[in-house]
Amino acid sequence: MKKVKSVFEYIIFNSLNELPIGNQELMNTAVKARESAYAPYSNFKVGAAVLLENGKVVIGSNQENASYPSGLCAERVAIFQAGALYPGVRIDSLAITATSVNYVVDRPAAPCGNCRQSIAEYEQKQKSSISIFMMGETGEIIKCNSLSDILPFAFDNSFLK
Repeated sequence: MKKVKSVFEYIIFNSLNELPIGNQELMNTAVKARESAYAPYSNFKVGAAVLLENGKVVIGSNQENASYPSGLCAERVAIFQAGALYPGVRIDSLAITATSVNYVVDRPAAPCGNCRQSIAEYEQKQKSSISIFMMGETGEIIKCNSLSDILPFAFDNSFLK
């Protein structure tokens, strides 16, 4: 038997103003993207913004459906749109923010399992990490250097050989 302890490093920013200017702009774009969310069932609106290596920013917002599995999260909307509009262009970073009609989201909103898997796929595809910034409506912002920090045992195409 072998016992292994996994540790990862992340940064906590106390406010949006503590982020470097470029990351502030990306998060503000994600906040604006939140407004286009279609969330009549959960009342939980998420916005995402992806910064590409060519400087382009692609947005996404969650899009729900009465048949719950048919909806799509903001992160995947943004990442898939980036892949469709700019194939082969590396994703540098992803900003995610959430708000609720029912309460104040005062802590960072992390990607769901499906989104984590999709981000992991893009990291593997581009052979480089994607910085992830997570924010609620208010409060702290967390930055992870890679999806592998929050999903250390990701399933990838190496299992499909």
